[in-house]
Amino acid sequence: MKSALIKLRETQNSMSATERAVSNYLLTHQGEAMGLSIHQLAEKTFASPSTIIRMCQRIGFAGYKEFRQAVTCEVAVRRFSQNEQRPREISSSDSMEDIVEKVTQKNILSLEDSKNLLDAATLDACVELLKTSRTVLLFGLGASLYAARDAYLKFLRLNKPCVINDDWPSQLLQAKNSGSQDLAIVVSYSGETAEVIQSMRILRENGTPIIAITRCSPTPVSELADYRLYTTDDEATLHDGTMSSRIAQLNVFDILYTAFTTAELRYHMEQFSVAREAGTA
Repeated sequence: MKSALIKLRETQNSMSATERAVSNYLLTHQGEAMGLSIHQLAEKTFASPSTIIRMCQRIGFAGYKEFRQAVTCEVAVRRFSQNEQRPREISSSDSMEDIVEKVTQKNILSLEDSKNLLDAATLDACVELLKTSRTVLLFGLGASLYAARDAYLKFLRLNKPCVINDDWPSQLLQAKNSGSQDLAIVVSYSGETAEVIQSMRILRENGTPIIAITRCSPTPVSELADYRLYTTDDEATLHDGTMSSRIAQLNVFDILYTAFTTAELRYHMEQFSVAREAGTA
């Protein structure tokens, strides 16, 4: 099932003002809005039916009817979820127990939403690229670099050649030295980091396949990637997206690593045994 509400929320920044007004209404009045026809919704939001259709197509639906069906199912499922209520923002009056609860719930929701955006066919294709690539080249800056570095250590344990550099000039050289037999994995939640985008353009010039771990929204990083593994986060707590987005990125790498390991299980278990004997596993 397509995660309509998540895609709607994540894509808002790329929408026109009118489309954003419609999406805000839908996100605020989910239950009520799904009982409206397209003409009723247009009247409520001072938009045209064609604007609503464009908004639905922007997030991957054929039209309003398919979008409404997806949201209706999604809302019904969430009503049965114990984690339906999103955590309130942390305040100075919170106790330590409140902080533990809110931060934990924020991270759980980020993982749940990101899970709903992952596509099994895309993951299969990414695993095939991992199996056939000569070297895995990892790219990321800021908080995303930590997720990329964690992946670097994981792939090394499986004797999969991989490269990561901490600074952007070195990552740029890494991109320039890439080839069509390599695989680039780019990590960027915003999808708009200028240095990462420049590296990706060079990777494309060299014919290097690119997997992007990024948010579900039209961004330069998404457009330049061959495959996209989407993450999301709930930025309610302190308006800081780096905590939950980083956890979602780590989770995507864990899924990719596990799928890659099981694809050639006997060989990878042997490599893992070697790493354990060396005291690095």
